[in-house]
Amino acid sequence: MAARDVSIRIPCSKCPLRDLECFRDFTEKEVEFLHEFKQGELTVNPGAPIVLEESNSPHLYTVLEGWGFRYKTLPDGRRQILNYVMPGDFIGLQSSVFEVMSHGVEALTEMMMCVFPRDKLWTLYTRHPTLAFDVTWLASREERLLDEHLLTVGRRTAIERVAFVIWHLYKRALSVGLASGNRLDLPVTQQHLADTLGLSLVHTNKTLKKLRANGCISVEERTVEVLDKSKLIEIAQAQEHEEGPRPFL
Repeated sequence: MAARDVSIRIPCSKCPLRDLECFRDFTEKEVEFLHEFKQGELTVNPGAPIVLEESNSPHLYTVLEGWGFRYKTLPDGRRQILNYVMPGDFIGLQSSVFEVMSHGVEALTEMMMCVFPRDKLWTLYTRHPTLAFDVTWLASREERLLDEHLLTVGRRTAIERVAFVIWHLYKRALSVGLASGNRLDLPVTQQHLADTLGLSLVHTNKTLKKLRANGCISVEERTVEVLDKSKLIEIAQAQEHEEGPRPFL
């Protein structure tokens, strides 16, 4: 792993994620516990693995900055991107339950993450049931995202798939400060999109051109501008859900 530093530089009381409206407030005792639980911050470079498939990671992570993605691969190297991780997302919980990770996580951009020791997770359940419920909530949300992804690759048409993933990433990025107005600096290549949607690279490129021709989006290098939200949502057949303030660790 391409890491530069593991040390506590950002105390939980000054966590930048706490200023975002999409996240719930913490009690003073919860903040104190998380500061004790936290080992430090880890910075990784773009393309660096955070966890590997079939590995046993001793750490859990909360994303503070940057983008990454979860993926699985076949023995011949073909890759399926399962979803994307952004600030507030929790990484590594699966290894706390099953000992090894069935999927990997890779950094798309430079990322900073809070690091927690996996072997002390039980203290969170015994001392702070509200935080334990937060972990359950995060796992349930991950399941919900995977449900939507399975529907996308299984039943949506090519243009519906591309429209959905762009709308989904834009909406998530906007909530955590990674998008501004209608513009999203999307750090993914067309190959990433193809690996996400189960399409060939050529088919992905042609489908993006169709969305641009429909006036839904414009794309300049890796900047996407959502020109017509209603039309994009209609093409994607996306159902909007109001989550309310959500937890993070």
